Amino acid sequence: TDGLTSLDRYKGRCYDIEPVSGEENQYIAYVAYPIDLFEEGSVTNLFTSIVGNVFGFKALRALRLEDLRIPKSYVKTFQGPPHGIQVERDKLNKYGRPFLGCTIKPKLGLSAKNYGRACYECLRGGLDFTKDDENVNSQPFMRWRDRFLFVAEALYKSQAESGEIKGHYLNATAGTCEEMLKRAECAKELGVPIIMHDYLTGGFTANTSLAHYCRDHSLLLHIHRAMHAVIDRQKIHGMHFRVLAKALRLSGGDHLHSGTVVGKLEGDREVTLGFVDLMRDNFSEKDRSRGIYFTQDWVSLPGTIPVASGGIHVWHMPALVEIFGDDACLQFGGGTLGHPWGNAPGAAANRIAAEA
Repeated sequence: TDGLTSLDRYKGRCYDIEPVSGEENQYIAYVAYPIDLFEEGSVTNLFTSIVGNVFGFKALRALRLEDLRIPKSYVKTFQGPPHGIQVERDKLNKYGRPFLGCTIKPKLGLSAKNYGRACYECLRGGLDFTKDDENVNSQPFMRWRDRFLFVAEALYKSQAESGEIKGHYLNATAGTCEEMLKRAECAKELGVPIIMHDYLTGGFTANTSLAHYCRDHSLLLHIHRAMHAVIDRQKIHGMHFRVLAKALRLSGGDHLHSGTVVGKLEGDREVTLGFVDLMRDNFSEKDRSRGIYFTQDWVSLPGTIPVASGGIHVWHMPALVEIFGDDACLQFGGGTLGHPWGNAPGAAANRIAAEA
């Protein structure tokens, strides 16, 4: 069959190799692939081709995908985020400051009623969002439908009392795509504005399906990156998070956890800001000092809001606003619920600090 395939048309080409500064026997290789090798609108096929079996080759001691440039013609085959930054602000009527959120703690073990009460207290205290933790799906102590109902009650009560639109990231992640979409449909019927998905553990196919559902049914989609460190933490093997962030923008998500720089999770400031800009901006220039190896044009694909979450509290607020700017979501979990006066005062402290 070799004679039936045009090798010149379909083969990949390594067009440059450069040594890694300060490292022995490490090199950066630049490889280009013909666009016809990839199925349109499929992050699954994109990754199967680029980071598939090659990472297991015996000839390679280690291999890491640092970045990729997605051609404009290929970007146009994706829907991308269900709504994007400006549409979200318009839906929620919130402008001129970062969104403020809180992950409910303890993450596991609360009954649905007590969970809903904690959500109400945080939202009534001044936060825009509360959040299911990534582990919260449908466990014996709190089944998903019970949680959805009590949280919806908390949303409507806090909205009526505050006069503001509130949201809770209801985690629709499930064991099957059918169950995931059933949970998303329940959230839609309850009238909540936003749901959540764990895109790496759930998979890109499931995530893209959910993103399409969210656009069709006017739901915002919050994305958690659970499992990312398995892929991106090793410096010489795996792939950098900026690649996962680009993949998520293609697959679809209105929010994406992106590190904090100042919190409990690791993250270099310039590199973090590099992939934060890749999530939000329509066009990003090549800048090696920020880890951006290629110029990227998103051809008007909606932007994704970066979410700073993990060990942050009011003391970090000035640094977070300086680092992320207004188009971000700042998630204070223990930084809200750990307040000595209670949940609502903790939420009020975060709101006051943000507006100050």
